[in-house]
Amino acid sequence: MSPYPGSPGAGVRAPVKPSDRPASVTRTARTRGEWRPAAELPVGRIAVDVPLAHLDRPFDYRIPEHLDAMAVPGVRLRVRFAGRLVDGFLLERVAESGHSGRLSWVEKIVSPEPVLTTEVAALCRSVADRYAGVLADVLRLAVPPRHARVEAEEPAKREAAEVGLVDRAGWGRYPRGPALLDALGGGRAAHAVWQALPGEAWADRLAEAAAVTAAGGRGALIVVPDQRDVDLLYAACAARLGPDGVVALTAELGPAERYRRWLAVRRGAVRVVVGTRSAAFAPVERLGLLAVWDDGDDLHAEPRAPYPQVRDVLVLRAHAAGAALLVGGYARTAEAQLLVESGWAREVVADRATVRAAMPRVTAIGETDGQLARDPDARVARLPGVAFEAARAALTAGRPVLVQVPRSGYLPWLACAACRDTARCRHCAGPLGLPAGGSGADGAAAAGLPHCRWCGRAEPVFRCAACGSRRLRASVVGSGRTAEELGRAFPGTTVRSSGGGAAVLSQVPARPELVVATPGAEPPAEGGYGAALLVDAWAMLSRPDLRVAEETLRRWLTAAALVVPHTAGGRVVVVAESALPTVQALVRWDPAGHAAEELRARTEVGFPPTVRMAALEGSPDAVAEVLAATGLPTGLEVLGPVEINGAEVGEAGDRGGPGVRERALLRVPRSEGRALAAALAAAQAARTARKAPEPVRVRLDPAEIG
Repeated sequence: MSPYPGSPGAGVRAPVKPSDRPASVTRTARTRGEWRPAAELPVGRIAVDVPLAHLDRPFDYRIPEHLDAMAVPGVRLRVRFAGRLVDGFLLERVAESGHSGRLSWVEKIVSPEPVLTTEVAALCRSVADRYAGVLADVLRLAVPPRHARVEAEEPAKREAAEVGLVDRAGWGRYPRGPALLDALGGGRAAHAVWQALPGEAWADRLAEAAAVTAAGGRGALIVVPDQRDVDLLYAACAARLGPDGVVALTAELGPAERYRRWLAVRRGAVRVVVGTRSAAFAPVERLGLLAVWDDGDDLHAEPRAPYPQVRDVLVLRAHAAGAALLVGGYARTAEAQLLVESGWAREVVADRATVRAAMPRVTAIGETDGQLARDPDARVARLPGVAFEAARAALTAGRPVLVQVPRSGYLPWLACAACRDTARCRHCAGPLGLPAGGSGADGAAAAGLPHCRWCGRAEPVFRCAACGSRRLRASVVGSGRTAEELGRAFPGTTVRSSGGGAAVLSQVPARPELVVATPGAEPPAEGGYGAALLVDAWAMLSRPDLRVAEETLRRWLTAAALVVPHTAGGRVVVVAESALPTVQALVRWDPAGHAAEELRARTEVGFPPTVRMAALEGSPDAVAEVLAATGLPTGLEVLGPVEINGAEVGEAGDRGGPGVRERALLRVPRSEGRALAAALAAAQAARTARKAPEPVRVRLDPAEIG
């Protein structure tokens, strides 16, 4: 079936292997003027690699007779477009073209390998339409660059281990877990949101789900945030399927190895794939399971246009392919909660008794309770006495202690000691800092003076613009400074750092030491941590972001899940006021309840995911031009525009430059989401057609709304 509605059906031809290619097609035997069209299905619909919105459609070309054998749907080719040769993909072959003029020829088949499947092509089109993007941009995310030497290699023989009886005891702790495995084994399109228990061996559970799916003769695709998670999940899958039964696809692989593994998936040699966000488009045959772990992690959001999010890509793919979808994590996002409340997915959760037995004891201590003032040792380490006692007890028991710090570095920024307002430079209004090393423009760091983090000027005589105070304090003490303070507070104890400028540790041994880590860099400990200290919580909760409460709870739960249960002495101390809803959700270990409240709050104020929202960023004139475009859906609400800093635009993959810009937010009901995306795509097409000089960055349902 064609991925483009309304286009004629395409004939299906068997792909040509390099070894089966006739010698006569390796060169053109006659001039272009003597070329003859293929006898059957002589017209090819081509997706040209031109990232211009007004050219975002397939184009028809004639297929010459000498390329007939290799011109199968999905191959890479080259065509002449606007007077120059460009790359493209053959989407389908048809008998006639709707174009009344003369068609150009396909100039060259780059490779006889059909790398773009019909299913992936349709998915890329759906993703581009959902995010008001261009198909060419999505195809770059989906299909890796060609590596000719790898294509010419003899495919390695893979012998996947025969899947035996899968241990279901782990999923048995969840009332709906066995039913989920039964659905996967039977090839049914189950949709589930899985709430992992504290300390859960999540990689083993996902590997068991993949093994059950593979035993039923279908493929599985699991996407995780980073390389550490890929390594852990690959090992779990290989233990059940054999090393030849699964491949890992990540950006860390070199181009040759990544393409080699990707080809093994495309050729059907392996059916289970694990990887990071680009693996969401992997061409797995007979998809039975699509899964994403920790869908709230910002690494799942693509930083290049059109900025798709892995969870949404997998939802689109599961719906189109009739595959099962599993969204798992220790925390739960509002988007996952919406899937549950809409009835599209069922939640897989443990009962409260099982949760309480698995979780550590969680204690919340506010910074205003006086313990910092009463305990000299705690004052040195910036920890309340309860946190100090929990750390000492864990170290005495021979277990490591995790300390989560929300920022990296030494002193990320300074603030007024009187009113807590950010200390800013008199010259450019940039934030003042005091790094551990280096020098600013005036040698500020070397002299130990505050300096501007934007222009580098020293500020020897600070005066707060808000209250007039001349005293400074560390607004957030980073991981480097925290490690230094803990070393003084716990003399004789090893202090290790993970993330925040230091190498991210893969694992720590089961011995008494302190591990200072930034969010996302917490290494698992052998046998589990004895305690976790979550410091500077106010810094995480005070960020001006729509998802701040959800993201803070996700980071806390990820760290707390590494601690042994309370029955083994596990303690978690969060330095925050206990009355805060986010803190209460951690104390009760109730991410589902927190997600429900978060979704309810967003429904009241009208923010995603209960509505569809688009962010437009660009020069004032360019943003105004898009807002004035016709075809925008009825009921559209415009917020702004407001001025933003140039640092917030010009990210990787953008074609616009930095500078002072404006941002406008467009909000419509979810039922009008497609109309909004189509209208913005049409507006972008009109601007590129007339070569508008100022670009506009369009993001649908942005992850961050500052």
